[in-house]
Amino acid sequence: MELKDIKAVYFVGAGGIGMSALARYFLRKGMVVAGYDKTPSALTEQLGREGALIHYEENVDLIPHSCKNPKETLVIYTPAVPTDHAELVFFREKNFEIQKRAQVLGTLTRAHRGLCFAGTHGKTTTSTMCAHIMHQSSMDCNAFLGGISKNYGTNYILSDDSDFVVIEADEFDRSFHWLRPWMAVITSTDPDHLDIYGTKEAYLESFRHFTTLIKPGGALVIHRGLEMKADPQDGVSVYEYALDEGDFHADNVKIENGEITFDFISPIENVCGISLGQPVPINIENGIAAMAMAQLNGCTAEELRYGMRTYHGVDRRFDFKLKTDRIVFLSDYAHHPKEIFQSARSIRELYRNRRITAIFQPHLYTRTRDFYRDFADSLSQLDEVILTEIYPAREEPIEGVTSQLIYDNLREGVDKQIVKKDDILQFVADHDFDVLVVLGAGDLDNQVPQIEAVLRKKYGV
Repeated sequence: MELKDIKAVYFVGAGGIGMSALARYFLRKGMVVAGYDKTPSALTEQLGREGALIHYEENVDLIPHSCKNPKETLVIYTPAVPTDHAELVFFREKNFEIQKRAQVLGTLTRAHRGLCFAGTHGKTTTSTMCAHIMHQSSMDCNAFLGGISKNYGTNYILSDDSDFVVIEADEFDRSFHWLRPWMAVITSTDPDHLDIYGTKEAYLESFRHFTTLIKPGGALVIHRGLEMKADPQDGVSVYEYALDEGDFHADNVKIENGEITFDFISPIENVCGISLGQPVPINIENGIAAMAMAQLNGCTAEELRYGMRTYHGVDRRFDFKLKTDRIVFLSDYAHHPKEIFQSARSIRELYRNRRITAIFQPHLYTRTRDFYRDFADSLSQLDEVILTEIYPAREEPIEGVTSQLIYDNLREGVDKQIVKKDDILQFVADHDFDVLVVLGAGDLDNQVPQIEAVLRKKYGV
């Protein structure tokens, strides 16, 4: 189904943050938007105020008449809804177009100029940076992101006029193969999700295939030195970027007094005096990729400077909660060894002469099994490592796979402990810290506000 043919959109599971962003997009386009969710929430109630017709009872009779024409209605569902859900069954039996969120994002990239950001790590920050630069510029954009932007308090940006849509391209279950980018950035291809892909080679092949989906006339901006082989169509321009080499790179980098400035070197136009609004060393490289994409699509030098200077970051990505001479506390979503390496290196650059402690909650048994030595190497850059039990997410336990594997491989000289997640708050209360970071993609982040409160009380902040 093409976007021009859609007059109504029905959401089975309307209340998720990703789904509600799409609902708002279609509302802004003047379409009928309706849907079901299991329970009312602040998001569904807000959608109702904006014009969506939402109900909370699994009942085909409650589907609005305007959403019952298969030729004009797109049905979007979340996999969290059971396959035997009465409304989904109705739509299937009546031969409606039914799509997952990733497929819908693909539909949007066919109708608009999709600027898609892929990579094992870095894609959330880089896509959010680019979306902010473009939204603040004369280009503007729509955006569907993988994290909550601190500039906007949400994971989406909507525009009535812009033909650009910035999308975080998720490789987890090959979702990014639904996309048809106008331009794409690939930040990294360090093997991950091997429970899905099986082998490193299959993982790299998935990224290669993604590069074939870029539309002729568009561009690929790829991190210099990646192991994968890009295979774009004829007519797609290919650029490389890195911190200090490639078509796009940084020069004259200065890190001092908590501020970071550099010059952006580009084949289009060099831009001097870039200042990072979120001054973290890894954001130099993230910013290079974001600015490359924005510049390739018409953003001016001053728009790049302003966007980078006013970028405030993403929740759970180098998210500072306390920053004083006595105590620094932050949380970071890093959960892959290379992400943790970059995070630890950036913290070390910022706080060269201070003692750094990480509380790390490993994410997934399979990832721990496959990469425990790499996790240990990355964490060993720090002075002290506190490990909690593995967060299982979708997985069942694997015999012999515990946080002990990482613990046993930490380098000599690193202070280390294993502490149960339920005991972390007490541990924080009982110990002194200089720089403390909570790492991981699991549910330990839920305790970050309480940890912050404990530290504020302890250090009188």
